[in-house]
Amino acid sequence: MAATSSAPKKYYWGKSIVSFLVVLFTMPLGHALMMLMGKFMNPVAVHYAGFFMGLAGFLIVVWGVFVKGDTKQTLFGLLGGLLFWTGWVEFLFQYYAHRYGAQPEITPEGHVTQPEYLLMPMTFGLWMMVMTLYLFCTKTGCCFIKWCQHNIFRNHEREIVARPMTRHTSIVTFMELNVMMWTTYIVLMFCYDPRFIGDQSPIVALIAFGCFVGSIFMFKKELRLPSWGANIRMAIATVIIFWCPVEIMARLQFFTEIWVQPEKYVPQMVTILIAFVVLLIYLIAASRKKNEKA
Repeated sequence: MAATSSAPKKYYWGKSIVSFLVVLFTMPLGHALMMLMGKFMNPVAVHYAGFFMGLAGFLIVVWGVFVKGDTKQTLFGLLGGLLFWTGWVEFLFQYYAHRYGAQPEITPEGHVTQPEYLLMPMTFGLWMMVMTLYLFCTKTGCCFIKWCQHNIFRNHEREIVARPMTRHTSIVTFMELNVMMWTTYIVLMFCYDPRFIGDQSPIVALIAFGCFVGSIFMFKKELRLPSWGANIRMAIATVIIFWCPVEIMARLQFFTEIWVQPEKYVPQMVTILIAFVVLLIYLIAASRKKNEKA
């Protein structure tokens, strides 16, 4: 009887690290951009800029539907999704919070939550509406949604979620980014609210620890993905989950959020920006080189 030998697992460390860092650097850079716009532009100009930023993001995502190549479509979805979220979600919340006089919340420990984020939990019903669509009406590659479908529907899973939606990589990336960002914001806002949990509760620390451990397992899965497009899409999910403990530790003042006051930490923020641009150029060049060989 011939001995069976399993091939060794291959890990794509270079692709995974580059993808992870490219997505990771968008987090502080996006926060810094919002802070700088708020400090150096008048309120009217900020909200006009935010609207056109969201519009640009939307158009980039739609454009990504028509471009060729999985990696290109993924990058279009990522860039467009970031601009869309910042312009048409965060800045719109900020606009209406300021327009109707919503006040920031200051805890006894001195933690400040801006009014636009205090409004986020109001969208829980809308979030559930979107999640109901994903749970009942589409076969998806999301491990969490697949786990929910398997455990909720059991033997009826195949008949309830019989087929996937039409797949456009740009739209898939866009929705992954925005739905996950939306989800984590809602979770964190409920955690910080003292009427529900409160940021000093050990539950918040457990959530931070769980997200950190979860991001490690997600990165391990990312290491097995050979294509740039799939690797970047997995990196988006990994970074968003990883960023939750970063946000929680910053709120508990374990470190200073340099992206909240970028004008005071210019060398650090410029370094992050340069690293992001260099890695992004490398990612694009490497993916093109692979396509040429194929």
